[in-house]
Amino acid sequence: MNVREAIDYIHSTYQFGSKLGLDNITQLLSYMGNPQDRLKYIHVAGTNGKGSTSTMIYSILRAQGYKTGLYTSPYLEVFNERIQINGVNIDDQSLAEIVSFVKTHVDRMLVEGFSHPTEFEVVTAVAFEYYARSKVDYVVLEVGLGGRLDSTNVIKKPLVSVITPVDLDHVEYLGETLEKVAFEKAGIIKADSVCVVHPQAPEAMEIIDVRCQLLGTRLVVAPCGEAEIQSATLEGTVFKLFDNAYCLKLIGDYQVNNAIVALTAAEALREAYDIEISDNAIRDGLAAARWPGRLEVMSAQPLVMIDGAHNFHGATGLAASVKRLMPGKRIVAVVGILGDKDISGMLSVMMPLLDTVIATEPSNPRKMSAEGLAERMATFGKNVLIEPTIPEALNRAFEQAGPDDAVLCFGSLYMIGEARTLLRARLWNE
Repeated sequence: MNVREAIDYIHSTYQFGSKLGLDNITQLLSYMGNPQDRLKYIHVAGTNGKGSTSTMIYSILRAQGYKTGLYTSPYLEVFNERIQINGVNIDDQSLAEIVSFVKTHVDRMLVEGFSHPTEFEVVTAVAFEYYARSKVDYVVLEVGLGGRLDSTNVIKKPLVSVITPVDLDHVEYLGETLEKVAFEKAGIIKADSVCVVHPQAPEAMEIIDVRCQLLGTRLVVAPCGEAEIQSATLEGTVFKLFDNAYCLKLIGDYQVNNAIVALTAAEALREAYDIEISDNAIRDGLAAARWPGRLEVMSAQPLVMIDGAHNFHGATGLAASVKRLMPGKRIVAVVGILGDKDISGMLSVMMPLLDTVIATEPSNPRKMSAEGLAERMATFGKNVLIEPTIPEALNRAFEQAGPDDAVLCFGSLYMIGEARTLLRARLWNE
């Protein structure tokens, strides 16, 4: 099996849908010798910010000198991004070899009458095997969907469970109330460990608190409200927390809170397990953290930014950052959203800030059609254009934007990934 065949095999398992539950992944990993049991984890769940928070924790551990894995989803441009060690994506040869190894055990499952694992289960198994073979010190493990029944929750006990902001999303899987969603996210909390949480709405916090009490797990609420933002520009953000100053290359006010959750998790590792993590490693790790596609500046002149805000909470954070970073700018936006998202909520916070909007479509079966999205946008009284393909949508945006205007692409990560590839070729000559 070569790498193309490996990725084709992985994507072919999309037909088996998204099924929450641990039976299949448990069976598959048992056939593989349970590689997940040979690793140490920081497990990260949440509705928004879990990718950024994960990459900051990962960066801190790397700054201390640990061999660290990062598992995230989805990828932006190349599949290998999902499985990293020390800033390097899994190489094609290892990916092909391990996918072939996993497939032999999937085939055994089918022969013995078990259901076919889902795409996410297969990829998660590949990641566990790669990290175990590579003998990493720690894995920062991002939940795919929910938490309690997510494939990543097959791990027995993380060193620290991290829960970023909880909000309504994927309600068809996780429930239609904040309490139900919080219950699913809190499912990653294990007994006699540490749980670090971003401050939550009271109804969500109560669910998390009760879970920690039942399991004898120490709950640490990150002091996000104590931060003072000293500067926020397109080059980065400087904030102060308890007399300590930190610099982020990641921009957006919400990234300050993500950073505080990450540094609180690092402090929990240090205090609970006597793991060596210096203050300098925390500071250097936060400064070095990068998370493509999240309020990322692709060009300063003309100003071009992309952001994977794909639900109401994410759009609210994007709106606050746009107001702070682009005051008075005329903004031309390219927007593509999945049809099962809170489209009305997202548009309600973003449309007042935009001047011209091009509706497009993510490359995903769950997409909202460009025509349907434009119809929803038209109610806000803005200039709305329709370009179903992302290359044409970007071309149209650059036609509409003057030299002093900003081009902003936001919405589904599936759309942002394709846009980023095209923009790198256009703006960076890559």
